[in-house]
Amino acid sequence: MSQTRDVTEFIRSLERWVALQKVVLENFKNMDVKVRDSDRLDIIIHTRLAFNHMIRTLKAFDDWLQDPFISSSIPRDLLLEVWSTSLKILESLLELDIKHTGEVRNLIEKAVKEGRVSPVIAQLRDLTTPRGEERERRGPTISI
Repeated sequence: MSQTRDVTEFIRSLERWVALQKVVLENFKNMDVKVRDSDRLDIIIHTRLAFNHMIRTLKAFDDWLQDPFISSSIPRDLLLEVWSTSLKILESLLELDIKHTGEVRNLIEKAVKEGRVSPVIAQLRDLTTPRGEERERRGPTISI
């Protein structure tokens, strides 16, 4: 009896997760028009909200795939579908990162050469000091 109750609660938990994800998806779709007409700060905030939700979803997916009940129950073709979709998402993310990081690097280099970088930002990021090695992109480390 307890096992049936546990499985029933697990099914309800999955139903709640799916319902929540549908609401979040709809909210992000509805935000798109507003964000496209927003200022830079609003775009950054909404992008970070999207990133945070992606991170949360990826963590939940990873936890889900580690669950013995799930891993022993999911058919191979469904796992392959998850793999294929995950690979597409990873490729898109890496392509975005490569493109964005390269473009920002070029913009910063040009701004430094033209003297258009704020001295405060330059000092915080140490942009004007040449390095012997390639500088790795860091996460959000500036807090004023």
